[in-house]
Amino acid sequence: MTLTLTSIATVVGGRTEVADDFWGGVRSLIRLNDDLPMSTLKGLEEFSHLEVVWHFDQGSQADVHLGVRHPRNNPDWPETGTFVHRNHRRPARIAVSHPRLLRVAGRDLHVEDLDAVDGTPVYDIAPWFAEFGPRGGVRQPSWPGEMLKDYWAPST
Repeated sequence: MTLTLTSIATVVGGRTEVADDFWGGVRSLIRLNDDLPMSTLKGLEEFSHLEVVWHFDQGSQADVHLGVRHPRNNPDWPETGTFVHRNHRRPARIAVSHPRLLRVAGRDLHVEDLDAVDGTPVYDIAPWFAEFGPRGGVRQPSWPGEMLKDYWAPST
């Protein structure tokens, strides 16, 4: 099955280069497309966080890796399959982020900690409902914590 998506917004500002770490404090805008009515944003300002679906558009189909590999090519971490990784090497190259919503100004959603670069197409925006967070305890191996220890650190 093929699904064709049309972006509804674009990331403006923030970082311009793709990077694995130091996304903490990055401020950017999510600018709603002109063809969508402003009323689609009514009430969004009441929420502290968003759920944003976007596309790793700076990657290419040649970057996709199906199979196993070490996360970030680090042999200290176990080989894991494609769907254990959360990066642009996945087949659909779709990402989900949960930035803080600082304010809504016209078509611009001012956000912090959105880990998408300037120009990134956005396919969906929704408020984060605490009730949709994971139910029960969260379990994971130790390597993601090691790998992501600087992910939300401020850039220097």
